Amino acid sequence: MDQFFAAVEQRDRPELRGKPIAVGFDAERGVVSTASYEARRFGVHSAQSIVVAKRLCPQLIIVAPHFEKYKEVSQQIRAIFHDYTDLVEPLSLDEAFLDVSENKKGIALAVDIAKEIKQRILEQTQITASAGVSYCKFLAKVASDFRKPNGLCVVHPDCAQAFIDRLDVTRIWGVGKKTAERMHRMGVFNGADLRKQSLLRLTQEFGKMGQVFYDFARGIDPRPVVSEWERKSCSCERTFMTDLTTEEVVMTELDSTVIELTRRLEKTKFEGQTLTLKVKFADFQQITRSITVGHILHTQEQILPLAKQLMSEVDYGMFHPIRLLGLGVSNHHEERVKVPEWIQLKLPFED
Repeated sequence: MDQFFAAVEQRDRPELRGKPIAVGFDAERGVVSTASYEARRFGVHSAQSIVVAKRLCPQLIIVAPHFEKYKEVSQQIRAIFHDYTDLVEPLSLDEAFLDVSENKKGIALAVDIAKEIKQRILEQTQITASAGVSYCKFLAKVASDFRKPNGLCVVHPDCAQAFIDRLDVTRIWGVGKKTAERMHRMGVFNGADLRKQSLLRLTQEFGKMGQVFYDFARGIDPRPVVSEWERKSCSCERTFMTDLTTEEVVMTELDSTVIELTRRLEKTKFEGQTLTLKVKFADFQQITRSITVGHILHTQEQILPLAKQLMSEVDYGMFHPIRLLGLGVSNHHEERVKVPEWIQLKLPFED
């Protein structure tokens, strides 16, 4: 979807249409969840500090998020997807992969399905969507972002390599800011440059992701669209309005985080044996600590002592204050220990 949260707000509040808005909590440590295209012209973007966003765009309007409304619209959109295929893999509220190789309507061309879905979304929700069509997830994802807003981009197998060769490495899935900087130091600026790198060199530089980048540079992505998945972890985290410096305050917040984690464990029915503590400091340095036990973790009485044990290994204080605390349970069915994917609590002081 295009500027999804912002689009829903502008749809429901006509006075916001055509104006630079950012959806997020207007607080010292608030961040932009989504920026309208009017705001993006000023350099405002998602995950940016609200303070920075206001500096870039003094006329910026901050709109508090309405997550239940976004979920409702998301469900409408997914219902449309399922009219065409049951192979739908959601990535977020506003994004999903669809495998339409064999679709319910018997439409021969995927591009025609994409056009029809885009039109139905517009008619039913009054917001626009962009679509990418190709033979693999990697290229479909890149294509979906290529002609926003309200775009449709098709990457045919015969043209895929030429498309990838011209692609800036920052557009390649999995290449963030730091990875891009490392690639630039290697002389890699586009897909063609990346394709010249040997598999050995890429794995030396990027570990397991080296193989992924090597394949992506050649248009190889065998991952199927997975409509059902098994939860690998259950977690939560909190960013604080004021940094934590004393043991008393840290323990109080840790206890609150444990309570929220146990609530989520009960709700999701997730079972795991590994507890992971995540700590982000005021300087944005981040660490994790984990411990695995021989039983399922699901109660506050089981988790809190382990959380305190992990916290005792963390060096913090007046000169090393804590900005964020997170806890997660993983290692389901005796799987190998994995750090959970983190889900931010929707609180007024969230970052």
